[in-house]
Amino acid sequence: MVDLSLEPLADELRSTRSVKPCVLVIFGATGDLTRRKLVPSLMGLSKDGLLPSAFAVVGFARRPWTDESFREVLADGVETFGRPDTPAHFAEQREAFIYHQSDFGDAYGYLKLKQRLEEIDRTRGTAGNRIFYLATPPSAYSLILKNLAAAGLSSEQGDRFSRVIVEKPFGRDLDTATALNSQVSAAFRERQVFRIDHYLGKETVQNILALRFANGIFEPLWNEKFVDSVQITVAESIGVGSRGSYFEESGVIRDMIQNHLMQVLTLVAMEPPAAMTADAVRDEKVKVLKAIRSFDPSKVDRNTVRAQYTSGSFGGEDVKGYLEEDGVAPNSTTETYAAVRLKIDNWRWARTPFYLRSAKRMPRRATEVAIQFKQPPHALFEARKAPTPNMLLLRIQPDEGVAMRFGAKVPGPDVRIRDVRMDFRYGTAFGSETADAYERLLLDSILGDGTLFARDDEVAEAWRIVDSIVAGWAESDRPPATYTAGTWGPPDADALLRRGRTWRRP
Repeated sequence: MVDLSLEPLADELRSTRSVKPCVLVIFGATGDLTRRKLVPSLMGLSKDGLLPSAFAVVGFARRPWTDESFREVLADGVETFGRPDTPAHFAEQREAFIYHQSDFGDAYGYLKLKQRLEEIDRTRGTAGNRIFYLATPPSAYSLILKNLAAAGLSSEQGDRFSRVIVEKPFGRDLDTATALNSQVSAAFRERQVFRIDHYLGKETVQNILALRFANGIFEPLWNEKFVDSVQITVAESIGVGSRGSYFEESGVIRDMIQNHLMQVLTLVAMEPPAAMTADAVRDEKVKVLKAIRSFDPSKVDRNTVRAQYTSGSFGGEDVKGYLEEDGVAPNSTTETYAAVRLKIDNWRWARTPFYLRSAKRMPRRATEVAIQFKQPPHALFEARKAPTPNMLLLRIQPDEGVAMRFGAKVPGPDVRIRDVRMDFRYGTAFGSETADAYERLLLDSILGDGTLFARDDEVAEAWRIVDSIVAGWAESDRPPATYTAGTWGPPDADALLRRGRTWRRP
């Protein structure tokens, strides 16, 4: 008798959607993102048989490279950062990678690009479909978008598609995000725009929706009647390193909370969508953000904590404090740690606080969602101390998986309750490597599926909330707290959690 129990898995690991021929044009293609992430991810898709048979990549940048020098750099990137066997796939498709030298503001360079794309359509059968990836500093977006529109490259004709992928940051506040959205919408319609946040491409982030809506045991408990609080943590063990100048402009609130943590928050808190379509899912995510009120500046200090790491011993070596890092002003008030208590004013979550926390120089790197359930209404079993609340833990990285903590009787004649844990791990359960987040997002952009990409109103609502926090900090006379590098943050953060709650240590 044949065991068919594992046969469906092979089908589930492959996309059933068909991909159309296309050309991917990468602006800023000589940067690290192309070499370290984009092209290795494309070769991962090729390895899995998910790229269209007629496909090409055009690198658009200012450096005086040739097709061959461009290919050499990409080959090294795939060898260094790609999945096993992907270098062989790059070698087979080497001629599909083409370099186009031009300044981002040179209108003639875009006309020459258009001619080159038409030539690629004829020689490689890419059918006039284009995807433009803005892998450049945001300061170049305006020039690129205007020139794409002026050259007629952003318009769609018949069944030919034209799309643009925009890398974060999507502005640095609501005003700049609104201006950027206006620039994008002047060249492309919203359905053509894919604002990419690589966190949403992680399998474990996507699994939040599957866990909630594919299982009857969780959704009935997923509300303020049963959930005491939710903690979303993105902890990084590294400091700012060589990014001191950039970090001074962003801080952890703009760099992580406005995008990554807000995105995870919406998936955890959203209502069930009418269908698993891009607009249906994003409609529900936007509703969550709209239910979070802007902060009154006078109340920001009561609902947030900001801090900077100081020097300390970490990983067996002495590390600098934030104010000693290169590019950081000695009197900087930029936060490397931020914790925020949010209220979602709707029926599902009215009395459940959401705590968002992100920081540099934490003891370990970890991203997780901890859903803490309320205690039973009556303590039936005697205990020397209060029982630990039940918890559902969604580990996004590393050790991707889901764990549940609950109480069980210890064997023996007496009734003693002890915490135990059920643990699901992706690697153990499925026995396969997890694709890079960019693989999923690049594939979805080729398919035209915007579900995992931020919409313009979603970006605006997240900035509205963050702007109100930043405004409160600007008006506050309380300086950032401090925490020693390699610790879990300042003592002030403990006071943010009320009613006996404590921060979970990943």
